[in-house]
Amino acid sequence: MKKLLYLSFLTTLLLTGCSEEFLERVPESSVTSGNFYQTEVQFEQAMVGAYTAVRDAKGSIAAWSMGEMRSDNTHLEFNNTNRGPAYIEREYTDFFLDDVTSTLVADKYNQCYVGIARTNSIIDYLPKSGLSQPVADRLAGQARFLRALFYFDLVRYFGGVPLYLKAVSGASDAYLPRSSVDEVYKVIVDDLKDAIAKLPVPVFPQTGRATQAAAKMLLADVYLTQKNFALAETELKGIIPMGFALLPDYASVFSLSNKNSKESLFEIQYQQGNQGQNSNFLYPFLPLASDVSKITSITSQNRQGGGWNVPTFEMIGTYEPGDKRLDASIAIAEGTGVVGDMAIEAIKSPVGYVKPTGKRAYPFIKKYLHAHSLEQNTDDNFPVYRYSDVLLGLAEALNEQNKGAEALTYLNPVRVRAGLAPSTQTSQAALRDLIAHERRVEFAFENKRWLDLVRTGKAIEVMNKNGEYIKAFHAGESYLPSTSYNVTPNRLLFPIPNREILIGKLQQNPGY
Repeated sequence: MKKLLYLSFLTTLLLTGCSEEFLERVPESSVTSGNFYQTEVQFEQAMVGAYTAVRDAKGSIAAWSMGEMRSDNTHLEFNNTNRGPAYIEREYTDFFLDDVTSTLVADKYNQCYVGIARTNSIIDYLPKSGLSQPVADRLAGQARFLRALFYFDLVRYFGGVPLYLKAVSGASDAYLPRSSVDEVYKVIVDDLKDAIAKLPVPVFPQTGRATQAAAKMLLADVYLTQKNFALAETELKGIIPMGFALLPDYASVFSLSNKNSKESLFEIQYQQGNQGQNSNFLYPFLPLASDVSKITSITSQNRQGGGWNVPTFEMIGTYEPGDKRLDASIAIAEGTGVVGDMAIEAIKSPVGYVKPTGKRAYPFIKKYLHAHSLEQNTDDNFPVYRYSDVLLGLAEALNEQNKGAEALTYLNPVRVRAGLAPSTQTSQAALRDLIAHERRVEFAFENKRWLDLVRTGKAIEVMNKNGEYIKAFHAGESYLPSTSYNVTPNRLLFPIPNREILIGKLQQNPGY
């Protein structure tokens, strides 16, 4: 199979959140659990539905608002002509002013549970299916990997959450209390160990399905988050012999011709066209403009949908001189016009860029800019894990165990690919900062920066400083509330959506 197509499947059969939506009745004429989950084809269809939830949970507006725009990498272009709730909620996520009523935050929470519900059904019905053991193992391994992926997002963004490990069949199953963070992590680790034992090693070209390498990478990410550096090292070193490699050119990693390449451990699959499988995340990142054709090369406007996830000039300045990743990741739209309707005149490189007098300069994410035929209909996949995750994860795990010299053997290939000189730094503190910098620029705009800041204990310091920068850069503009960017320990987690608090009688996170 050349491409794994994601389809929305069994929406009414499978659960859609931790609320009464779980109990939605299925018409008697519909497919039900009683006549489904019997053949390999049916399980494969259900698995496609589980992968669809990955797209909704990790490739959505909520994903880049909470994972990237929340960080110091990007900001936003204020749209004073659209003050709808959806816009304000994105702004407040950036400003650290989001609250329990945010539908954006609720979307992230609920979409993760949609995926969990779908994987639970697969896991529950497989033992009764009579499928051959190899087929059952392959399906169970994928389901457990995906369930772990969803719970890993939930525990990092929300803390301890209800643990649904069986398909919900009635009201008594639908309202569980919050489990502790440790309990959630135990389920994640157990799922991933089981997935590693059952999933196949990668075969190239890949199809977009989870492999043993993806499960090992996810487990290593969990261990890095828990500061179990020796265990992370073991999992990451287990990936090294599996045939992955850095592509020679950083920009080519994101090329449409290199989907699921030897650098890809796991990526969210999209396909342009009229089947509803297309991506469109390029467009929210472009300027607010009545004509963005100089960027897209097709007739296209972005009058209301753009202005999000805008790289800051501080972010541009953090790249070392000669780092090829800067020009591959960011471009600058130059022109005139008012904020909210830019007249784009030229596209410039950010390398050495100086804004001419009288011009506007709008940096935008270039990684996902590739040829497409229809407006808002692109073919780009979204990366979840790449081989550079393995290398930089190993560098971090080794450095934290005072193995600085060995850490450099994994750090330096990433730097050299970027056109930079190898590092000789073996001081643990200095190397820790260098690895954090490498992660920032290597994975820029891949929804990792905020979680990295929280994981490494830098979020409060970095984001309060970033708030000072944003307010100074936009001095004189009235859209930034005085209370914005007041980052406290309570803001390291997002609020449990208010609806879940009311329906499930869950305890809210502190500070909300």
